[in-house]
Amino acid sequence: MQALELTDYRATVARMYLADTSLEEFRAERDKLFGTHPQSAIPEDERGSFAGLRYLPRNDDVIVEATVRPASGSIDIDTGGPDGVVHYDRAGVIESPFGELSLWWIAAYGGGLFLPVRDATCGKGAYGGGRYLTDTVKGTHGRGLQPLSGDRVRLDFNYLYNPSCAYNDAWLCPLAPPENTIPAAIEAGELTYH
Repeated sequence: MQALELTDYRATVARMYLADTSLEEFRAERDKLFGTHPQSAIPEDERGSFAGLRYLPRNDDVIVEATVRPASGSIDIDTGGPDGVVHYDRAGVIESPFGELSLWWIAAYGGGLFLPVRDATCGKGAYGGGRYLTDTVKGTHGRGLQPLSGDRVRLDFNYLYNPSCAYNDAWLCPLAPPENTIPAAIEAGELTYH
């Protein structure tokens, strides 16, 4: 049953993100999940030959603390698929050393934080539509974006990952909006699948 498979997939993702493992161990577990789970975005006919995702090497220079300043506003992103238009409220603006990034709250039942990023590596090794640092609806808690005390967060761009649509045209995803496009090249995280 697809609903139970998807629930299992998201629970597995959440456990991976919350586990006390190294980046290398995390990536190995993620590759295993992508290569074997029936809800993986890797096309089913490619899973048998799947050798893992491509990543940039660990980069300690992209692990930073940043301030989140209050901000208002909202945005609607059309996924182009059955999810239709998804409404996001701006939870704040992160003042990162690479540029300002809007942190979004998904305005739906249960909500969740969403931080898409399109940097200068996108389209030049990284997925052109941008990558995600967190999407808590999908279970990606704590590694890419970790709340600290007050208005501070820890960002680890080594955990930038591709949206599902980067692996398989059958998936449709919200992409980084213009205000989450930064001129800096963040040499970290996941590269394009193909």
